[in-house]
Amino acid sequence: MAFKKNVPADFTRPLALARGTPLWLPFLLTLLLMGAASNCPAADAVFKVGASKRDITPAEPVPMWGYGARHDALSKGVLDPLYAAAVVIQAGDNKLAIVGLDLGRSPSEKSLVLIRQRIKEQCGIQHSFIAGSHTHHGPVLELSNAEGRGKGKFEAALRYYKQLEDGITAAIVEADKNLAPAKVAAGATQLDGFNRNRHSKIEPKPVDRTLGVLRFDNADTGKAIATVVNFAGHPTTIPAQTLKFSADWPGAMKSEVEKQLGGMAVFMQGASGDLSINKGVNPDHIAYGQSLGREVVKLANSLTPTQPKQPAITAREERFRFDSRVDLTNPLIRQMYSAGFFSELIANFADEYAEGIRPRITVTLLNGEIALVGASGEFFCQHANRLRERARVGQLFFFGYCNGYHQYFPTIEAAAEGGYGADAQVAPVPVGAGEQLANAALIWLFQMKGK
Repeated sequence: MAFKKNVPADFTRPLALARGTPLWLPFLLTLLLMGAASNCPAADAVFKVGASKRDITPAEPVPMWGYGARHDALSKGVLDPLYAAAVVIQAGDNKLAIVGLDLGRSPSEKSLVLIRQRIKEQCGIQHSFIAGSHTHHGPVLELSNAEGRGKGKFEAALRYYKQLEDGITAAIVEADKNLAPAKVAAGATQLDGFNRNRHSKIEPKPVDRTLGVLRFDNADTGKAIATVVNFAGHPTTIPAQTLKFSADWPGAMKSEVEKQLGGMAVFMQGASGDLSINKGVNPDHIAYGQSLGREVVKLANSLTPTQPKQPAITAREERFRFDSRVDLTNPLIRQMYSAGFFSELIANFADEYAEGIRPRITVTLLNGEIALVGASGEFFCQHANRLRERARVGQLFFFGYCNGYHQYFPTIEAAAEGGYGADAQVAPVPVGAGEQLANAALIWLFQMKGK
């Protein structure tokens, strides 16, 4: 009895029931039960994925994005529709949205804030990567409802922004409603001949040949939910004189992936600031997209999705501030830019940069091993290459043109070499800004891993 008085009450019953059995047996059974429990998912180990998309093609003629020589010429129809493709991931109590847009860039800051507010209120989604594919056959997104900035002249474009906000929000909300238990696999391969460096004159020219794939399958049916594709190369294969909307080669690539794998394909452009594609033997953007799509299918089929043992979403996002290398308050400089593009567009850029250039970096660690890094501009490829080399994670996906747009971010050596994409005219951030942002992302990833 003295022994029992010193034993917690819940231990006395198994000891009493075990009279006549060796005293070590209950402890052995306890250890066995603990071992069995450790192999079972925790009660809160939720991992679900849903997908959906919406047509976001402008219904009216509006100015087109990407080529300054067009100035404010209005669109004249559609080659193929533009989509917002959304994947929502739930890990435990946290949710993340990955949204690929057939647009030149992500939505303007005002639209982005509104969309994020809506999905937080309607779905509890705290974190998001909302990125453009960088097609040069989408609509201008920088105009606003103010005098000299779009009001009264580009009313159709202003009406489109509400259509865009509603379409992106609807795609995310429906993806959230479609959440289902899921398995995931991440992988990458190196593709030769699909892209090239368009900037440097110094050999060997840096290139990011990484094709990355995130594959999500339904855990119950085994059917594909979504395939997220990450690759770097400008979608500029259609002539600038063609004033019709098109997703360019990413649209054809997604169609090929969906045809062969099922589910929905999402394209997230990489660090393509200094990279163009190589069409090779492909006669046009459709054939090139289909060819790349077959490589995506090959990679996806080589992966084996599994249910994560410890589902988790860890995220951090910050906006940085840099002084601009270009003074858009100078009337002569502003006049030069207005002549190269058009005055209403430049007026909105001047407003956005009035208090400095404020790029955004978004970093997420998924299930402790898959890193997602989003950057709000056209980052040169070595930023992504070096980040992958240094991050020490299972897979790292770099999303450019994401959660904002702040033009080009050349590497230091590219800025020293000069040329389009590296000079201040289209890269107004200070030299070294790209490295600073990439280093911040790297530090955050190590912190997320507890290092």
